[in-house]
Parts: sequence; structure tokens; C-alpha cells
Amino acid sequence: MTTAHLDLKPKDYRSEVPPDWCPGCGDFGVLNALQRACADLSIAPHEILVVSGIGCSSNLPGFFRSYGLHSLHGRSLPVATGARLGNHDLHVIAVGGDGDGYGIGMGHLFHSMRRNINLTYIVMDNEIYGLTTGQISPTSLTGMKTKTTPEGNLEPPANPLLVALAAGCHFVARGYSGDQKQLVEIIKQGLQHPGFALIDVFSPCVTFNRVNTYDFFKERVKRLEDMGHDSADHMAAIEQARIWGDVIPIGIFYQSPDPRPAIDDQDPALQGEPLVHRELGLSAEQRRQLIHEMM
Repeated sequence: MTTAHLDLKPKDYRSEVPPDWCPGCGDFGVLNALQRACADLSIAPHEILVVSGIGCSSNLPGFFRSYGLHSLHGRSLPVATGARLGNHDLHVIAVGGDGDGYGIGMGHLFHSMRRNINLTYIVMDNEIYGLTTGQISPTSLTGMKTKTTPEGNLEPPANPLLVALAAGCHFVARGYSGDQKQLVEIIKQGLQHPGFALIDVFSPCVTFNRVNTYDFFKERVKRLEDMGHDSADHMAAIEQARIWGDVIPIGIFYQSPDPRPAIDDQDPALQGEPLVHRELGLSAEQRRQLIHEMM
């Protein structure tokens, strides 16, 4: 749904509930960037649904003024998919962490990208399980010592960007909560992308991850736009996504110049008025019978 231009400010998206993240948590930066992006695009709060899973970052819907739903661990994407198919007037945003999205939720991520559901998925990637007080996550670096790996992590970290590029995702980006200017622009472009958009965000955990700190990223992150990267080049995106070391690229890795239609734009049953506004087609008695059978 497109609305007339509204004079919205980031403060218009501030919930009455203040964030309770640890002071300095990178998730504050993601919340701030999302508020600024929505204000810049003049998307009214009542036109937005934010769906989350479980984890520190998944508390974000409570701190953002819009419709919100705090779902189950790893299940934000199927819930967000159902919401988007039920009401394509909404801008649907799924949020969560690396454990939530790249661990238990990885299967849902793959199929959401394959189906090309028209929604934006922002993953606050802190390379650790923060809510459960510091265990390795799918993106924890090899050798990291945590409560579950006192001798060091033996597993290689997952690379969600390569997974997304291989799965056919047409918008793949990585931001850093310490670079607000770039992150706001990435989120704005992700929200406007006609299909599934993955935005992985480095969001340092200041309490339990003493490796991937603000200093760690400050010394390494480099904007893709400053490196002359062509975000329309799929193979170049793959090459950039493989880089991790003294330089870690951030920005839009791939944005298809010819994106395929989102599945919700192709399904004949979803054309026209959103399903949520249509008549159910069942009588009151039929509804009662169905409810009775399910009880």
C-alpha cells in the first residue's frame, strides 16, 4: 500500500516501552536505524508489522511503535509469511538474532528466500547466544571460548550471505550497527525491494562476546561502495561474501537488476483486496462447527 507523503520523524516509531538491552548493545543501533528508515520512507506505523522470534534482539517489536508479534524461537519467518499473504497492504519486517535465524530457523530462511516472499528480514548478528548468557551460535568464530566451548569452538562459522546468494535471494546485504548512515540506507532499500530482502547486521554483544567487539569491527569493516563493488553482479557478490579477515565488507552485496516477482504478487488468490478484508464465506454456524471440531 502506498500512502501520501507524511511528515514522520524517528520519534513517531518509539514505543512507550523503553528498550531494556544492556547499555551499549548493538541492537540499539538497529532499532534507531529502522526508525529512521521508516520515517524517511513515510511508512506510517499502522502500515507496519514487525515479527520476531526469541532472543535479546527479538524483543525489538516491543520497542518499536507498529503492529508487532513476538513469535517462537526460529519461527518468525513462517509467521511473517502468513501475515504478508493474509494482508499484502502491510510492510512486514521480520527481526531476530543469528541463533534464532541461522540456527533453528535456517530451514525457514532458505524456503522464504526460495519462495521470494515480499518481506524484509533483519538479523542482528552478534556471533553468540546472548539471552542465554553466552554460548556459541552458528556464526561464532572458530576457536571462540564460551560456556559451551571452554577449550574453544571447533566448528567453522556459517556464512549466511553465501547461503542467501546460493538460494536465489535477490537482495542480500550486511550492515553494521556502528555505521548508522549506511545501515539506514540499506534498510530503506531493503524495505523498497519487491521480494525477500536479507539484511545481516553486525550488532555487538557487549556483555558476552569479548571477541567481536566494536573495536574488532571498527578496524575491519569497509563499505562495498568504497571498494567499487557492483551490487548487480551476482558472481562479484559471492566473491565479496567470502571475504573475512583484516577486511570485512559491509553494504549491499547483491540487488538483482531484474528481480523475479514475489510469490505473493503471482498467486491468483491474492490479487485484489487483501484476504483479511474479504468475507470469510462461512456462516456463523459453519464457523461454530469448525471451532467445535478443533476443541
